[in-house]
Amino acid sequence: MTEQRSSQWYAGDDRNAYIHRAWMRRGLPQHAFDGRPHIAIANTASDLTPCNAHFDEVAASVKQGVYEAGGIPVNLPVVSLGETLMRPTAMLWRNMAAMATEELFRGNPIDGVVLLGGCDKTIPALLMAAASVDLPAVVVPGGPMLTGTFRGRPLGCGTDVWRLSEETRAGSLSQEQFARSESSMIRSRGHCNTMGTASTMGLLAEALGMVIPGLAGTPAPDSRLLAASHESGRLAVDLVRQDRRPSSILTRAAFHNAIVALAAIGGSTNAVVHLLAIAGRLGITLNLDDIDHIGAEVPLLVDLQPAGRFLMEDLHRAGGLRPVLREVRDLLDATARTVTGGLLVDGLDEAEIWDTEVIRRRAAPIRECAGIAVLRGNLAPSGAVIKPAAASPELLRHRGRAVVFDSIEDMNARIDSPELDVDADSVLVLRGCGPRGYPGMPEVANMPLPRKLLERGVRDMVRICDGRMSGTAYGTVVLHVAPEAAAGGPLALVRTGDPIVLDVEARTIDVDIEQAELDRRSPPAELTDALADPARGWERLYVDHVMQADTGADLDFLRGSTGDRVSRESH
Repeated sequence: MTEQRSSQWYAGDDRNAYIHRAWMRRGLPQHAFDGRPHIAIANTASDLTPCNAHFDEVAASVKQGVYEAGGIPVNLPVVSLGETLMRPTAMLWRNMAAMATEELFRGNPIDGVVLLGGCDKTIPALLMAAASVDLPAVVVPGGPMLTGTFRGRPLGCGTDVWRLSEETRAGSLSQEQFARSESSMIRSRGHCNTMGTASTMGLLAEALGMVIPGLAGTPAPDSRLLAASHESGRLAVDLVRQDRRPSSILTRAAFHNAIVALAAIGGSTNAVVHLLAIAGRLGITLNLDDIDHIGAEVPLLVDLQPAGRFLMEDLHRAGGLRPVLREVRDLLDATARTVTGGLLVDGLDEAEIWDTEVIRRRAAPIRECAGIAVLRGNLAPSGAVIKPAAASPELLRHRGRAVVFDSIEDMNARIDSPELDVDADSVLVLRGCGPRGYPGMPEVANMPLPRKLLERGVRDMVRICDGRMSGTAYGTVVLHVAPEAAAGGPLALVRTGDPIVLDVEARTIDVDIEQAELDRRSPPAELTDALADPARGWERLYVDHVMQADTGADLDFLRGSTGDRVSRESH
C-alpha cells in the first residue's frame, strides 16, 4: 500500500509520532495508525445554520461508510454560514470559510475529505477549499426541505416570502395571514425547496462531477440521503487509494457542463460568482463571456420556482438532475469525469423523466434559450448579469428614468414615501452594495417595489444593483454590476432622472448620457459616506483585497492552489 499522507504524522517511533498518536487514542484502536486512510468529514452543521442542522446525522452515515471501506473517519467541524441569519451578509464570509477550511485540510493528518454542505455559501466555500488544497474529496449535498403548504397551496421558501410580503404591503393580504404563513413555510429539515442558491449549488456540484451521480436534490428527510452518505464515505476511501483528486475532476470540461446545467435547471444567478471563484482556485480561465456563450442556447427544462411552478421535492420525484442532463446531452462536454471515476454522461440513457410537467422534454422546453445573460455598457463595463427566465418578458427591452438610492438605508427610508417621484416605467437603481461597498455583496438587489405602485397593481420593475439577489427571488433585476460603485464604477455617477436603457437581447445596459457629462460628475457624498470603511478584522482584510463580481469576488491572494504539502513539524 502506498504510504498515506497521514503517516507523515503517525508513522515512526520518535517523539513527534508518539505525540500525534497518543493524543488521538480516545477510542481509536491500534490499527488506526497502520497506514489506513484518514478521512475528514468537513461538517458545516450548526444550529445557527438551520438548513444544515441535520448534518451530524448525515456525518454518522458517512463515518460508517468510511469504516466499512477500511478507512478511519474523523469529524472536522468547519466554518458554517447561515444565509438567513448572518449580518451584514453571509457572502462576506464565504472566502473566510474557504480559507479557514483549506488551512484545516492542509494542516491536519488527513488523506481525503467528505464535504457536507447545503446552505448557500457552504458548498461553494467547501469546493473552493478542496480545490486549493487538492486532497481527494467528495461532496454530500444536504438536500432540500419538504414542501410546506399555506391555505391549500404549496409554499416555496424564499420565493413566497417575497411574494407574500409584497401582497401584504399592497394590502391584498392581511398582516395576520402573513404571520400565519410563517409557521407553514419550513416543514422539515433541509435547505430552501425552490431553485435558489442552495439547490442550485447542490445540483451544480453534481454537474461538476464532485457528487455521486443521482444524489444531488435528494430531500434532506429522505432515508436515501443517509444511504448515499454511507456510500460517499466508502467512496472517499477509494478516492484516496486511487489518488483521484479534485484537480482531475474540476476541469474546464466540468465547468462547461455546470454552465449548461445552470441554464437547464433555471438556477440561481449566485452560481455565477461561485463558479468563477472555484475556477479561480484551480487556475482555470473562466469568465462572464463563458457563462453567457455556453449557456445562451440552453433550453430551460425544469419548471421550478422562482422561474416556474414546482419545488425541489417535485424535481426529485420527477427524476432529478440526471434526466435533465440526458435531454441536453449534446450540449455537454462528454470528456468530463466524476468522483466515481466514470464519465458524467455514463448511464444517462437510463435516466427517466417521470413527470414531464416538472422536467420538460427537449422538444417542449419552458424557454428555448434560458442561460443567464451577461450585459455590458457604460453602466457595467466589466459586466452585469440578469436571469431572463425570472424576469418579465415585456421589461427585457426597456427605457426609463432612474430613481437612485445611495445605500440600502436610503432605499428603505424612501421606497414607500408618497413623495417618491416614481412610476411603473422608472428604473430603480441601488448602489453601494457591491463586494467592497457594503461590504460583502448582499442579496438586496431585488428591491421591494414602491408601495404606491403596488397598490396600483404593479408587480415588477427594472431594478439595477451592484449587489446580488437571493436565488429564490424573481423579477427584472440587473445584478453584479461591475465595477461596483465603491470601486469607481460608473454606477456611482448616475443621477435620478437619467434615462436608463436595458436591452437583454442585445446584451446591453446603458445610461443615455454623453460620456463627457459622466466624466464631469463625481460620486455624491450620500454614497461615499455610506460605503464600508471597517477599522479592523476580517472586514478590513476583505475590503482591502476582495476582487470584483466578474471574477467571482474572491480575495486576490487566494486565487490558485497551494496543494497539501506542509513542510514543518509542530513540535
